Amino acid sequence: MLFHCPTTTSRRIYVPQCVIVCLVVSAYSTLFSPISIFSFILPLSLSHLLLYTSLISPFCLNIHMLTYPCPLSLSHPQTPVLVCSDAFRVFLQRHCPVVAEPFSPTPWCWGGRLQTLVRVLIKSSPQVDYRNELIRTADGGQISLDWVDNGDSAAYPECYSRPTVLILPGLTGNSRQTYVLHAVSQATRRGYRCVVFNNRGFGGEELLTPMTFCAADTSDLERVVLHVKELFPQAPLLGTGVSLGGMLLLNYLARKGSEAGLVAGLTMSVSWDTLESCASLEQPINRLIFNRHLASNLCQAINRHRKMLETVVDVDHVLKARTIREFDERYTSVLFGYKSCLDYYQEASPNYKLPRTTVPILCLNAADDPFSPKHALPVALAKRLPNVALLVTSHGGHIGYLEGLYPRGEGYMDRLFGQFIQAAFDHPGDLKGACSIKEELLD
Repeated sequence: MLFHCPTTTSRRIYVPQCVIVCLVVSAYSTLFSPISIFSFILPLSLSHLLLYTSLISPFCLNIHMLTYPCPLSLSHPQTPVLVCSDAFRVFLQRHCPVVAEPFSPTPWCWGGRLQTLVRVLIKSSPQVDYRNELIRTADGGQISLDWVDNGDSAAYPECYSRPTVLILPGLTGNSRQTYVLHAVSQATRRGYRCVVFNNRGFGGEELLTPMTFCAADTSDLERVVLHVKELFPQAPLLGTGVSLGGMLLLNYLARKGSEAGLVAGLTMSVSWDTLESCASLEQPINRLIFNRHLASNLCQAINRHRKMLETVVDVDHVLKARTIREFDERYTSVLFGYKSCLDYYQEASPNYKLPRTTVPILCLNAADDPFSPKHALPVALAKRLPNVALLVTSHGGHIGYLEGLYPRGEGYMDRLFGQFIQAAFDHPGDLKGACSIKEELLD
C-alpha cells in the first residue's frame, strides 16, 4: 500500500515562492531595524551567505526552479503520520503528546528547502558550558566528548543514577550546532546529564591516526557507549542522533541488538537509503544549495588534517570533490576499505537493518526533506516492528521544523526530543511493555 502524507481538503492560496522570499527579507529588515538587514547577514560565515544567496536565487541567479507555487494553508495545521504498533502508539500519545499535535510550519517558510536553509540562519544558540574529555581508541586515536554534567539537578541529585542522554550530531556537525544546543537545553532543564559524541576530526581535536568516521563504522560509538556505561553503570542511557548521527545510531543498534546498552533511541532527519538521498541531493537545485556546500565542508576538514591523512589517501584528489558522492568515492570508501562507493552506501543505509534492533526507537522525518525523499522511508517495516515508531510530518525539511512567525527559539523537533526522553526515563517499564521487550534485554 502506498504511503500518503496528510493533506488538507480546505481551500489554499498559492503564492509564488519568490514573493515569500521578498516578505522574508522585509520581515528581517523590520525585525532588525534600525540596524538593517545587512548587519544581520554580514556577521554570518561566507558559506551561510552563499546559502542565503541561493535562497533568493530567483532574483540573483534567474533559476526558475525555486519559484514554484507555495501553499499558504487557510485551514488548521496538519497532524503528523505516526506509523507503529498499536501499543507503541498508545504509549507515545499518553507520554509524548506532541506526536499527535498538528505541526504548522512558519507561514513564510513553507517548503522543505526553505525550512532547511532558514534554520541555519535564524535559529538561536542557547548558552551551554561544556566539559571536554578526550578518550583513546583501540587504534591509538582519540575521540572528543563534550559533557554537561548538570550537577545542580534537583530531580536527580545523585550523580551515579542521573539519566544520561548521548547526542550524535550530523555529517559535519559538532556540539556547537544549534540543534545540539537546543537538545542539551531540553535535557538539562529536566535534570538529565548530556554527552555529545563529536566525530573524529570535527570536535576540535587533532587526529592521532589516519582515521576519521563514516555512517557504517560503529566502532567509535561502541567505544563511547562502553566508556559512558563504565563511568555511570547505574544511570540509564538514551541515544539520539541527527541526520548522519541518526544513521550511525541505527546501525549501532542493529549491530549490537540486545547488548546496545541503551534504554531507547531517537533519530531526527535520518537518510534511510543513502543511494536515494544522493540522488535527491544531485537534483540541480539541491546540488547547488546543499550538495556543494556539504562537500566543501568535508574537504575543508580533510585539508585541516592533511598531514595525517595524506599517508592513506590522495588528499589533492579528494579536495577536488564537488559533491558528497565524489567525496565518498575518493575518500570514505577508500579509507574504510570498500570495493566501491556503492558498497559503502549499501552498508551505511539503516533502512533494511531495522529488524535487527531491539530497543524502542522513535524516528522523526519530514516528507519534504530534500536529504531523505519520502518514498525511501521504511513505512512497511515500521508497521510490523513492535519497537519502531516512524513519525512523519508533511513539512519541516531537513532538521528544520520551524514554526511561528519568528522561529528562533524552541521548535517542534525540540519539543519532541524533550517529551520523548522524559517518557523513556520516567516510564521505562511501560515503554518496554509497549514495545514487547523483555525486561532483561535492556537491563
